[in-house]
Amino acid sequence: MKTSTTRLVFAFCEGDKDQKDLLGGKGANLAEMTRLGLPVPPGFTITTEACRFYLEQGREPDLLTVQVTTALRRLEDEVGRRLGDATDPLLVSVRSGAKHSMPGMMETVLNVGLNDRSVLGLADASGDERFAWDSYRRLIQMFGKTVLGVDGEAFGSALEAAKLRKGVDSDIELEARDLQALVAEFKQIVLVHTGEEFPQEPRRQLDLATRSVFDSWNTHRARLYRRRERIPHDLGTAVNVCAMVFGNLGPTSGTGVCFTRDPATGKKGVYGDYLANAQGEDVVSGIRNTLPLDDLARLDPDSYAELTLIMRRLETHYRDLCDIEFTVERGKLWVLQTRVGKRTAAAAFRIAVQLVDEGLITMDEALERVAGAQLAQLMFPQFDAGAERNLWTRGMAASPGAAVGRIVFDPATAVAWHARGERVILVRKETNPEDLEGMIAATGILTSRGGKTSHAAVVARGMGKTAVCGAESVTVDAARRVAVAGGRTLHEGDTLSLDGSTGEVFLGELPVVPSPVVCYLEHGLEVALAGVDESTAEVIRAVDRLLAHADRVRRMRVRANADTGADADRARRMGAEGVGLCRTEHMFLGERRPLIERVVLAADAEEREAALAELVAPQIQDFVDLLTAMDGLPTTIRLLDPPLHEFLPDRAELMVKAAVARERGEVDPNDVRLLAAVERLHESNPMLGLRGVRLGLTVPGLFALQVRAIAQATAQLRKAGGNPRPEILVPLVGSVMELHLVRDEADSIVAEVAASECVDLAIPIGTMVELPRAALTAFRVAEAAEFFSFGTNDLTQTTWGFSRDDVEAGFFAAYLDKGVFTVSPFETLDASGVGRLVDIATREGRSTRPDLKVGVCGEHGGDPESIHFFHSTGLDYVSCSPFRVPVARLEAGRAMLGRPRASAAHDDNLERT
Repeated sequence: MKTSTTRLVFAFCEGDKDQKDLLGGKGANLAEMTRLGLPVPPGFTITTEACRFYLEQGREPDLLTVQVTTALRRLEDEVGRRLGDATDPLLVSVRSGAKHSMPGMMETVLNVGLNDRSVLGLADASGDERFAWDSYRRLIQMFGKTVLGVDGEAFGSALEAAKLRKGVDSDIELEARDLQALVAEFKQIVLVHTGEEFPQEPRRQLDLATRSVFDSWNTHRARLYRRRERIPHDLGTAVNVCAMVFGNLGPTSGTGVCFTRDPATGKKGVYGDYLANAQGEDVVSGIRNTLPLDDLARLDPDSYAELTLIMRRLETHYRDLCDIEFTVERGKLWVLQTRVGKRTAAAAFRIAVQLVDEGLITMDEALERVAGAQLAQLMFPQFDAGAERNLWTRGMAASPGAAVGRIVFDPATAVAWHARGERVILVRKETNPEDLEGMIAATGILTSRGGKTSHAAVVARGMGKTAVCGAESVTVDAARRVAVAGGRTLHEGDTLSLDGSTGEVFLGELPVVPSPVVCYLEHGLEVALAGVDESTAEVIRAVDRLLAHADRVRRMRVRANADTGADADRARRMGAEGVGLCRTEHMFLGERRPLIERVVLAADAEEREAALAELVAPQIQDFVDLLTAMDGLPTTIRLLDPPLHEFLPDRAELMVKAAVARERGEVDPNDVRLLAAVERLHESNPMLGLRGVRLGLTVPGLFALQVRAIAQATAQLRKAGGNPRPEILVPLVGSVMELHLVRDEADSIVAEVAASECVDLAIPIGTMVELPRAALTAFRVAEAAEFFSFGTNDLTQTTWGFSRDDVEAGFFAAYLDKGVFTVSPFETLDASGVGRLVDIATREGRSTRPDLKVGVCGEHGGDPESIHFFHSTGLDYVSCSPFRVPVARLEAGRAMLGRPRASAAHDDNLERT
């Protein structure tokens, strides 16, 4: 590629927060804070465009070296020091910064510019020899691991050995001569592992660190994180080069991370972690347990006062929860980064409503700040407060939720056990980016080190995982696969229950109960608020307000997929505005299966009519129950659509039975006849065989039975004063003639029932669009259909040409890993392929019938991103499982506000080809 502009480097004073595409999130926010006059160390940003050029061409743009040199000289002039100078050196940090926050997924290198000469100058200039050698060992350790590819364990083991020799527990207790010896040892590690000396030229260090940050965009963990968060792979990362300020200059220095509100609960106040005599990586990595931010007020009241003013100013400016990194250098406060902070689901709802009440944002903006996936998290079960508990330990409540699982001590085991269906709790001293796969596989995370801003806490909150961090009483021995606390030793495979809302860890499996939010949805606000604490009550009230606002602004209606009166009743309590899909084949399972089996296998019309007659009464009652639960609301009832084999005896079992009977000379004529019928109807691919409308047209009386039952149930309820609103859905239509044939019979039956019962029965008849041909001939199909309902599960299967059950258990993992998909097309609609068929069918169907009602009844109807697509396509409603109805309501409201879909940066949100 050619860079579209000659400008690849921008000083912090030259940008603003709206340039995230070019400068990345970190660079744009550093520029914004500089523009606001906050105490930001000077520096410059190398653009995402330079990174994309490097990743495509395998080299840096020709102009980059020149522009970095110019920016570096200007930075040196501004601070009055030179990079790597032997007397008073400028040191810089080199940090990644993509458009979207990817905490811990890419690389950072601190203290760039130190070498064997400048470390002596740093010691003299700072007056602190220990600080200088500590900074140098940090550079070699970080640079060696990140840039040179040295196994981090080599440095970690050497550091642990140095502390052991000294008889100390923490690296801050090592003296200057200890650190000087460690530097020599680290340099030898680099030489042994790479065959080359640690680079001494400061500019070479800077260039190699920059290249390493570019490369880190495509590491396995970064790509895995982007797939999970649905971040496009083609954005690239910016690189931020910033003059170093030092938190490891003694007890009057330190570093920390703070939030303008609690990111775990949403409670108002100042929250964060602080470490005296430390650099930023010490806080985030969790290698040392932090102090609460309140301790900074005691240690350095002036810096604390300034920090709280800055926090308020940034929250006001960004009008949202801000996550801020800062360093105190001998009493001088510096702000190193800010971003809109990641938060838990509960915090998201609470903060959104708080900001409305404070006048900082509107209700529309508040609705944009929360997501359906977060609401789904709030609906997950919680631990039963009345259950007997056996407390094992306590830590920090880093990410709320109730997690139960068997403990594992490494990410590989977590992935393997999860793959075999186990729920696992990942237990670590602290997590790092290499643990990401295990964190994804785990249902909960427990660490013995780190605080609310550690890697484990930040990543867990972003993923909606339960996490308890900084459980200091727990000794984790990953090598022996044990964890010890309070004299109790747990082994790998033992069961723990984590309460991420309290930080408590319990032995064994605690029972769970419905969440308070589900209680609110099922029983109303007054019942849900009874007996809960104020924090929980505030979450419930926030959910209520935001859902109510979504209901006011949304255009699309939300229905539920419900097969029984009980399902429909629950869906209605969840806010469903009708039934979008009743799968009548589910009514013929269990005790009724032999009845439908007799219909399908009947040898003649008389036998078939007798079997059908037995089904009429139960079908009428089924529809009475369903229509009663949805009285006054549209109720779409799909005629039978089973793969035929589901209603037939098992062919293999019949063949074995027949063979055994022949061996014994005890052949039963009925078994012979049954096997012959099954053989006649056997299909190699039942999903594409005799099902849906094809079954109705080839098995006389089957659809007629159901249509009659629907009509009679409707007539019965209307005569009783009810307002049933059934809609008949014909499945798997590929030709308009199929629909005409079914419709002619159905209209005749409905008219007959209406006349005999003396009631008006205007029952709409539509079709389920689940075949590409139906979508492409929608202008014809609409001649006979009063409404379309997209069956996106089958439409996805028939468009892609694969069976969901087979491919998800087969090659989907490989396709996701190779980037063919960024997300399963059964989870989020394939907008470019399947979605195009939906769009074509909607437009062309309405060209024939302008008042054509169009909805979707596949489970995509409950997927947040798919809902935004359906809204943009002009569908009238979505339908999903009852539990997902509140999520769909929320997202339909958000879609109306014009918020772009998460993957709008892609024309194709699934394929990367």
